[in-house]
Amino acid sequence: MANSLINPTDTLVRQNEKLLTIVDTLMRRAEQGPDTSGMAYAQFERAVMLEEEVRARTRDLEHALDLLNSSNAQLATANAEAEAARANLANAIETVQEGFALFDTDEKLVMCNSRFGKHMRDVHTRFQPGLPFRDYVHIVSTSPYLELPEGETPAQWAAQRMARHKEQHVVFNARMAGDRWLQVSEHRTRDGGTVVLQTDVTDMMLLERQERERLKDDQAQRIKATLEHLNQGVGIFDSEARLVGWNRRMSELLSIQIGRFRVGQTFDSIFDQLRRKVSFASAQDAEALPHWTARKGRRAPLNFEVEIGQDRTLAVFAQQMPDGGFVISFTDITAERAAIRAISQVNETLEQRVTERTLELEAALAEAERANASKSRFVAAASHDLLQPLSAAKLYMASLDTDLTDADQRERLSKASNALQSVEHILGALLDISRLDSGRAAVHVTEIPIDVMLHQLHDEMAPLAAVKGLRFDVESKAAHVASDATYLRRILQNLISNALRYTDHGSVSVTVKHQSNRVVVTIHDTGPGIPPEQQEKVFDEFHRVNAAASPAEGLGLGLAIVDRACRLLDHPLTLQSTPGAGTQISVDLPLAAPSNASVAAVEDPIAETPLTHRIVLLVENDTDLRNAISMTLENWGADVLTCEGYGEAVALLQEIDIAPDVILADHQLDDGATGTGLVADLRSTYGALPAVVITANRDTIVQSEAAALNAPLLYKPLDLDALRAALETHVAPSLES
Repeated sequence: MANSLINPTDTLVRQNEKLLTIVDTLMRRAEQGPDTSGMAYAQFERAVMLEEEVRARTRDLEHALDLLNSSNAQLATANAEAEAARANLANAIETVQEGFALFDTDEKLVMCNSRFGKHMRDVHTRFQPGLPFRDYVHIVSTSPYLELPEGETPAQWAAQRMARHKEQHVVFNARMAGDRWLQVSEHRTRDGGTVVLQTDVTDMMLLERQERERLKDDQAQRIKATLEHLNQGVGIFDSEARLVGWNRRMSELLSIQIGRFRVGQTFDSIFDQLRRKVSFASAQDAEALPHWTARKGRRAPLNFEVEIGQDRTLAVFAQQMPDGGFVISFTDITAERAAIRAISQVNETLEQRVTERTLELEAALAEAERANASKSRFVAAASHDLLQPLSAAKLYMASLDTDLTDADQRERLSKASNALQSVEHILGALLDISRLDSGRAAVHVTEIPIDVMLHQLHDEMAPLAAVKGLRFDVESKAAHVASDATYLRRILQNLISNALRYTDHGSVSVTVKHQSNRVVVTIHDTGPGIPPEQQEKVFDEFHRVNAAASPAEGLGLGLAIVDRACRLLDHPLTLQSTPGAGTQISVDLPLAAPSNASVAAVEDPIAETPLTHRIVLLVENDTDLRNAISMTLENWGADVLTCEGYGEAVALLQEIDIAPDVILADHQLDDGATGTGLVADLRSTYGALPAVVITANRDTIVQSEAAALNAPLLYKPLDLDALRAALETHVAPSLES
């Protein structure tokens, strides 16, 4: 019930006051009115309860007051400690030698010491708690005590300062009035605040400047010492073309007193003195140097030569330095130029002597050639003239063969016939030698089945081997070589007959071996062999290893003919011989393209083929190969436009104004051009022209370039079947259209 009489929201003091008032009222009513129905007791009882509640509320009030007093005491203690901590912090940052300022997370100044901003007396007092960081930066940027970099405004400095403020850690130097320097650094606190430190680094900057000046002085001394040790005259000029350094050698070489050079002297004044001392090779050189020094911006190095008097030549070299200045050096090259003149004179003398000697040698060579030609003509004429009566004598001898019946006379006739036969062989050999030496021997290279030729020679010479009791073998596989049939037969015939002639017992064998794109024919005998000292002479005319042999066995011309014919046909000839063990002679022959003979044998030049009257643009820089391919294409019925290179092909097509049916181009042309590049360029002009690329280069890059053009790639040496198939396949679409 008491709760209904008291407002719980009232304070304990107010509630107690109400309870005391209620108790006092009840007690008074109990004393004044008679108790007729027990109301008085009830009121008394209620008063007692209320009093008890008052006491309880009083105790609660006292307890609350005790708690309040305790809290106030603790708060007072905390405030005292906070004030003490703040005072201690203020004292602590005040003892810091640097300027110190703390900004909170809201970018507002919390506190700073007296050294913060002391170098800016006009704004020092404005650094108060609550100052925004941006305002702090603005105040500093507008202070006259801050010396801004040249060309920079306060607003620009403030913008850069705020941009740096976004970084986690900031350190920079600021120049203040009075040649003072501050190092400003920023650090972030854990709660996101900012600490700014200002450190006076004037003494450090001064020491650094002094050290830098000392280093400059030391460097200048070293440079000066270096310049003095140079054998060149050197002058150093700054970006304004003023003299800043030189050495004594420059004074000596230019014949200008060293006292006339001084720091800050302009180049023009020095050049005026130089112009009076030296002679320039041309007026252009005389004007080049002052124009070069006056030019602004980047300058390429300049060099030329001048002469001082009649006995001194100087090389002048001018080069720009990174700072815009330049260095000019003067080098005495008098000795070098004198040496060059002396060498030139010696060369002229040598050239004259060489020319004279060359003329003498040319005259001697011409005389030798005339003598050789005269000898060849004489031998040819004499041999030819001798063959006529020799043929008549042989006819007369043949007619006597049927008339003579006496055995002795017939034997004499046989010996005479053999002698005439030997003379005929000798004259034939002399004619061959003459023809080969004259340089007029006609060569007709064709495809020759070497196995067929060797077996024919075996059949012809087997009787001679049988007479001497020799084993004569030919081991040959089918192969086609490129050579002159007449000369090759004479070469092999002479080698085999020579082996049979000088082998008395044992065997003579002929073998054929394939080596890559070559065929090696070797004739091996078991004869007496050739001594080492005679092996180089066996191919000379009239040289015979067995000097006792009769003229009927030959005059030593067989191997001479072999040697000359092999050199004419470019068939390498090798000899290996061991005295007492026999001799081995090999002839190296090139393999022929396997399709040449068959094509020539079966082709009908009139028959129509896919290439008949088709225009083929052939681009090949090798003349011999170009002619050979052109002849082959013409045999196939094509109309061939031959070109040596890129430019000729483009110009030819522009001139005739006709697009070819197909392009056949070598990949590697002259002047760095390529066949694939030519095909691509011609297609851009004439459309999608068919093309075939030939090359000896197996590089994958060439394969990729040809594949990108969709052009077949054929490798050298060319397979004619593959070439013809590629051309006909690519020309076929144009035929159908």
